[in-house]
Amino acid sequence: MPDVQRRFVIGALAASGLSACHKAVVPVTSDDMSLGNPNAKVTVIEYASVACPVCGRWYAEVWPAFKARYIDTGRIRYILREMLVGGSTEMSAAAAGFLLARCAGKDGYFKVVDSIFKNQQALFGDVNGTLETIAKSMGMSDAEFNACITNDQALLALNTRTQHNAEANQITGTPTFVINGKAFPAGYQALTTLDAAIAAARAAAAKG
Repeated sequence: MPDVQRRFVIGALAASGLSACHKAVVPVTSDDMSLGNPNAKVTVIEYASVACPVCGRWYAEVWPAFKARYIDTGRIRYILREMLVGGSTEMSAAAAGFLLARCAGKDGYFKVVDSIFKNQQALFGDVNGTLETIAKSMGMSDAEFNACITNDQALLALNTRTQHNAEANQITGTPTFVINGKAFPAGYQALTTLDAAIAAARAAAAKG
């Protein structure tokens, strides 16, 4: 079993704060992982880390209702963009988790992310064991799991992707939500706040 924690050396995001609702550069690329309606008038991008405690809290408290209300109904397109933040333990755990999610492909990506968030506390105690259990639940063999989280090319691509998104879109912390190009301050956002922002974005889109 490889030691994932010693393999990842990733630069943390800058410490400066985001200004409220600044305009963000958010072109959608083939690397983006998305749910919902690709033709929806509103796109919500969440910059998050699977090892970010605030992201985990948002996922547990807000995500189920948010998904049911907006994604499952096709009212929005939701995109998750991977970020690597915190200390070395958090960054290495998140990197390994995102590598595993990518190995599951577009069909399995969000299933892995879902499992990681639900087992976030266990992840901090045992990164390898927690991710290996998730991998096996996805039908991945030990050899496939080991190859996945020790793939240097995939790690380089992850680092490049996260650093580019952080710099190009002025992302300084997680979670950060961007709705039709308007970014909110990094941190937990209540469902009522997102409701209002999505309604405003829909209204603006309707006006053309």
